Amino acid sequence: MAVNNLFAAGGVVMWPLLGFSVLSLALILERIYFWFRLLTRQDKLVRDVLAVYRRNPDAARKQLQENLDLPMSRIFLAALSLDRPSVDEFRLCLESAAQAELPLLRRFNTIFDTTISISPLLGLLGTVLGLIQTFASLRLGDIGGSNTGNVTAGISEALVSTASGLVVAIFTLLFANTFRALYQRQRALIIEYGGQLELLYRRQYRGQKDKPIK
Repeated sequence: MAVNNLFAAGGVVMWPLLGFSVLSLALILERIYFWFRLLTRQDKLVRDVLAVYRRNPDAARKQLQENLDLPMSRIFLAALSLDRPSVDEFRLCLESAAQAELPLLRRFNTIFDTTISISPLLGLLGTVLGLIQTFASLRLGDIGGSNTGNVTAGISEALVSTASGLVVAIFTLLFANTFRALYQRQRALIIEYGGQLELLYRRQYRGQKDKPIK
């Protein structure tokens, strides 16, 4: 079925479905780029920073400043930029910075959920409207006659909108669930890496306190 025939068969609901599909595709591509960049760079950067921080905290901060486009860099740098904080202040700053980054990691989830919920309903609405129009054009005297084939064809065309709505919803759902899984994994890594940095800072902080005063 040609595209123009597809839209004619689906009715007016095909246009909002087209809008939702284009919007979802654009946001999915943005999220793929975001997660690809994060997953290919962030873990290695964090491991390098933690290793460097043991020897030279200033060099670790410089490395973080060169990668401010990554959420973990901004979280670490927020805590390491404090002026001689206590251990509790350091931990609180890490937690606050992490909470500030979480909305970026789950960005567009509301739009994905809306698309997944509304698209099948729009498809069903298109089918109902198509059936109403089909049966409204059927005369009682024509039942079993030549117009029966036209009614069957009209019902088949009316189901196009339902199929289209399901396709949009299923396509969006697959990627939305993938992004949710990546978000949960990244959240766990933030807790893990934040705990490692806090442990290193605790050791450094205690070492500074234990130094004899000259």
